[in-house]
Amino acid sequence: QLQLVESGGGLVQPGGSLRLSCAASGGTIRSYHIAWFRQAPGKEREGISCINNMGGSTTYRDSVKGRFTITRDNAKNTVYLQMNSLKPEDAAVYYCAAVLTAGYYCQIQMSGQYGSWGQGTRVAVAS
Repeated sequence: QLQLVESGGGLVQPGGSLRLSCAASGGTIRSYHIAWFRQAPGKEREGISCINNMGGSTTYRDSVKGRFTITRDNAKNTVYLQMNSLKPEDAAVYYCAAVLTAGYYCQIQMSGQYGSWGQGTRVAVAS
């Protein structure tokens, strides 16, 4: 079972940037699609972005397109989420998750397919 640890969260002003990291252990992420989800207080968890196992395909939620970028470094067993132009509505706990590769494309609609999850890192966006 892959273990995931997120880092990089914090407090940022609107318009600011953060880079989240998801470090994996207990296996190689080369065999996994990786996704980022987030959950704000009182709201359902939502998929933000995912990247397929070799980094050849990415998917983004409409509300973050053009602002967030997901990348992966398989040699470092780490996936990143660069978040720019942050808005107050981006505030949430962000989780990375992994699913064994089944097909070329990853997806962010069905979180239940992801079997490994990190503990989350909190992002706050406020003046």
